[in-house]
Amino acid sequence: MFLKSYRYAIAFAILISQVAAAQKNTFPIFTANARASIVYDKGSTKLDSIAANLLAEDIERVTSFKPAVTTDIAKANGNVIVIGNVQSGLVQKFIDKQSLLNQNLQGKWECFALKVIDKPSPAISKAFVIAGSDARGTAYGVFTLSEKIGVSPWWWWADAPVRQQKELTVAQADFISLPPAVKYRGIFINDEDWGLQPWAAKTFEPETGDIGPKTYAKVFELLLRLKANLIWPAMHPSTKAFFHYPGNVTTAGDYQIIIGSSHAEPMLRNNVGEWNEKTMGHFNYVTNKETVYKYWEDRVKESRGINAMYSIGMRGVHDSQMEGVKSAKEAVPLLEKIIRDQRNLLSEYVDKDVAAIPQVFTAYKEVLDVYDAGLKLPDDVTLVWPDDNYGYIQRLNNETEQARKGGAGVYYHASYWGRPHDYIWLPSTHPSLMREEMMKAYQTGADRLWVLNVGDIKPAEYNIQEFLDMAYDAKPFKESGYAKQHLLQWAITVFGKENGQKAATILWDYYDLAFERKPEFMGWSQTEPTTQTNFTGFNHFYFGDEAQKRIDKYNLLEADAKRLRLQMPPKEADAFYQLVYYPVVSASWMNKKFLYRDKAYFYSKQNRLSAYDYAQLSKNAYDSIVKETEYFNAVIAGGKWKNIMSKNPRSLPVFLSPVLPGINIDSTSAWSIAPEGFVTKDSSLLENKTSLSLPSFDNLNKQKYFVDIFLSKQQTMNWTASVSHNWIRLSENNGRLISEQGKKQKRIWVDVDWNKMTNIGEQNGTITFSVGGQQLAVNIRANKTDKPELANYEGFVENNGFVSMHAAHFTRQTTKPFSQWKLVSGLGYAGSGLESFPLSTKGSSLSNDDSIKRKNSVVEYDFYTLTSATPFITIFALPTHPVNNNFRVRYALSIDDGPLETVDIKTSGKSEEWKQNVLRNRAERRTGLPFLKAGKHRLKIYCVDPGVVLDEIRIDLGGLKKAYSLLPETKLTTR
Repeated sequence: MFLKSYRYAIAFAILISQVAAAQKNTFPIFTANARASIVYDKGSTKLDSIAANLLAEDIERVTSFKPAVTTDIAKANGNVIVIGNVQSGLVQKFIDKQSLLNQNLQGKWECFALKVIDKPSPAISKAFVIAGSDARGTAYGVFTLSEKIGVSPWWWWADAPVRQQKELTVAQADFISLPPAVKYRGIFINDEDWGLQPWAAKTFEPETGDIGPKTYAKVFELLLRLKANLIWPAMHPSTKAFFHYPGNVTTAGDYQIIIGSSHAEPMLRNNVGEWNEKTMGHFNYVTNKETVYKYWEDRVKESRGINAMYSIGMRGVHDSQMEGVKSAKEAVPLLEKIIRDQRNLLSEYVDKDVAAIPQVFTAYKEVLDVYDAGLKLPDDVTLVWPDDNYGYIQRLNNETEQARKGGAGVYYHASYWGRPHDYIWLPSTHPSLMREEMMKAYQTGADRLWVLNVGDIKPAEYNIQEFLDMAYDAKPFKESGYAKQHLLQWAITVFGKENGQKAATILWDYYDLAFERKPEFMGWSQTEPTTQTNFTGFNHFYFGDEAQKRIDKYNLLEADAKRLRLQMPPKEADAFYQLVYYPVVSASWMNKKFLYRDKAYFYSKQNRLSAYDYAQLSKNAYDSIVKETEYFNAVIAGGKWKNIMSKNPRSLPVFLSPVLPGINIDSTSAWSIAPEGFVTKDSSLLENKTSLSLPSFDNLNKQKYFVDIFLSKQQTMNWTASVSHNWIRLSENNGRLISEQGKKQKRIWVDVDWNKMTNIGEQNGTITFSVGGQQLAVNIRANKTDKPELANYEGFVENNGFVSMHAAHFTRQTTKPFSQWKLVSGLGYAGSGLESFPLSTKGSSLSNDDSIKRKNSVVEYDFYTLTSATPFITIFALPTHPVNNNFRVRYALSIDDGPLETVDIKTSGKSEEWKQNVLRNRAERRTGLPFLKAGKHRLKIYCVDPGVVLDEIRIDLGGLKKAYSLLPETKLTTR
């Protein structure tokens, strides 16, 4: 955890001058006159020894000097770092039992204190005391010092650079930490088949041939450096069960990491690896109770005395429904009996006071239906709410659940295998989405347990960092803008100020593009069942070619990443590659693989010779992913990460070489044109003297459209373009096309110089393209409006049959006492959303249209239509779920103070609508509106349910074309 995210806001400056070293509250670790040593209590836990020795290694990384580590304070002299529990005899030698520091640590959960003491004894010049309220608190204090001297939690897992210091002195005022915001905080290693498991088995821990104690030691060290305390171990068939290797359990104990198990693995069992249906029968508590019971009993006996958290309940062997019941209602009494039996086992073998044993019940998938069907859960059990696997929490506490003794938690995904499509390759969970959903959980009382499904850990490093930082200290994350600030500070911590700022900008843009469509979803294919790839939803022919706009964004991002990579010092190169470069360029190539393939197909239908170029570019993008992944595995960090990165997890169609169209270009006509909006093939344009048209221009929207001129035959040609009126402007009016890659076509941009168009009203003109005596014309229609009612108008306006608005850009707002729309930054396609608050635990006060208009907050949008129509309105929102079971996901709208239309975007189960929503990170509702005359209008949107996040609004007056991306707003631009 980088230190600026801590609630205690420690200043991190490293002071190296000898003058500073002599000041109070400074502690020289390594100077010309000082060499610090480290002392920990020999009677303490193994973790104190681990932490002390890791600190010594961290100091060596910074200074090349490794402090001596000892348990004998009598032999210590000079400057000494003292490590231990506040109650230990060692620490008590330095801290008065009556001191506030001592009193504020006693009995606390995972807290620590830092204090510099001058001349505590004749032999000791200065002591830097790290005192913990418990073993993990002590370790957190130690690793706080490690970060203070410049050692990132990711120094090993991402080769984060450690900057060398000739002298090392730290400044430290007296400090006492607060308890973590969330009590249990950890990760779930999952879907490890294509990364962590083969890397551990073949590269890092070949002596085990699996994810074993050596690997877990590194995982546990990372968790402690990130101030986490819990592991749900890897559990796929490729990996043997955690308890299969006794060293795993021993190592967890040494590092004081709490062992849990996933939602599908009750009682610390790994069903995939430990339940053998051939010898044990079905995993069915109705037909095979005795065997299942003994299976759990054996593990409970084995786990006696270890630091564990038990998942209770029952599902199928591997993320499937419980056997033996046909419905959620039928499952309720069986599951209640199962939980009673499991708790009896815990009471018999672990602790008679079963309520003192950490237990969790995760309402995942069909289990949520069983819970909602009336399952009575023991009050001391922690109720864990899952997201829908794609970052949207399915529901949270209602008022009754908030009062439960066991509290609540969240199981959240930054990686997932399953329907409608996997995303286990690249990190793509947007920092603002994670912040929004997890803070919503925190503010409604889910603060007992947070677990993040991290896949292979790599390359989800930043997602892990943000999640665990938030779990440790939620306070700064209450402000939506902090998500971007957090990423910036983390990048600066890793790469330094200048390069860190650039890296953060690249990563933020990367997450924005991935939010619009994850790289793994660009094939428009699905899994379970697996379908083949299809054309993307990006429009190539309207809105300035939104497919090309996405390509352009990735090209810029890729260029920035490549440029910054060249500027990185050698010691930072490996970290930059892993944390920034590989995800960025791989996502870029995955996008271009499909967008170029689409262009190859569509342009072949328009008879463009360039279709061959795009087919080759698509294939090149695929080859680049293959090559870059090989480089990741073979070269980065000297081969340290060999086998960690797969270019095609599960070999899904999206990862395979592109299926390219058969291209057959008719060269009868050597050239042609395609203006924006021209979709179909027409190879006889020249022969028939056909003229085409661009969409209309007007002075309110000041549109710009394109015309492509292209070859259909291998040749070189010079072209010219002339205009019929001087108010028609072209980006270029002549050029040359040649039959080389990238030079077979040219895009010319067209707009209107409204200062030169003096007449009011509609005017027509033409652009004439000429090549060797042959001509093709494009018709231009431009309308100059001078309506008095628009002279001082500030609002949205129709553009060729539609109006486009970003929800955050409302004209005015009226806030009522019990609800409000609040701006939240970083969310949605638009980069900021409008969310309904507060997150009340009580049900909605919705009763009728009149009460909504009187009692509920509202935002208003002024818009102006140029034509009369009976329109449709489409409102795009984030695909959130109801905050709890007292709510739905509703808002209400009206036009010109007419009747209210209440809209509900709640989805059911794994419906097709839900699938499309999570694939595009959008919920969409199209609503019919009453007849509107041309002129001024007002849209009102009222709060109904909390947690609704509005993104974009489109009003279709009859001219709206299909678009996937965010549309530019049609705001009046006359002023």
